[in-house]
Amino acid sequence: MAYIDLSHTIENGTLTYRGLPAPVICDYLSREESRKLYAPGTEFQIARIDMVANTGTYLDCPFHRYEHGKDLADYGLERFAGLPAVVVRVDYRKTRSIDASFFRPEDYRGKAVLVQTNWSEHWGTDAYFEHNPFLTEDAAELLANSGAMLVGIDSHNIDDTSGNTRPVHTVLLGREILIVEHLCNLHLLPDDGFLFSAVPPKFRGVGTFPVRAFATI
Repeated sequence: MAYIDLSHTIENGTLTYRGLPAPVICDYLSREESRKLYAPGTEFQIARIDMVANTGTYLDCPFHRYEHGKDLADYGLERFAGLPAVVVRVDYRKTRSIDASFFRPEDYRGKAVLVQTNWSEHWGTDAYFEHNPFLTEDAAELLANSGAMLVGIDSHNIDDTSGNTRPVHTVLLGREILIVEHLCNLHLLPDDGFLFSAVPPKFRGVGTFPVRAFATI
């Protein structure tokens, strides 16, 4: 059994989405200060993290889009962990707009569908935020109708961000199909025959949060 990490590292100042603040990661209790509290030779560090939920590789659930949708605490672990998965490969150099013609609906029932665009190679650069590949509404409808459990992508957004509508989020989250954005390393995965996991903390009243996404092969 092998594990393949599909998550970006979150560091102090990591910018995930232009217009949203980068995380601030610092000491709440430094090792130096902790020495005043403990016996000689004993020290600890407690970190403080200030960030928005849309940071790094993260998962969206219905509450992100819908006021009365399910939040992170409403789902059991079976929706986040050990999902049978497939990879759909559409290089961004071929097209930005990934429509229904790239998908085979018979393959997706009960599975996580991960879309490899190779856009993650731009992570950490200004290019990551502009003209990213995305799914179209008809692709989202096909995935929803085929019974997909989760849809992930290694791009800046699963939707086209050039306008102010978000039809893919609307369709998928409206059908309680979870979304994972900002994946990476999808090129290391086989086309199918592996398990996908992306488990967030059990927050109430939160619709999006970073995950440690990984594949088990």
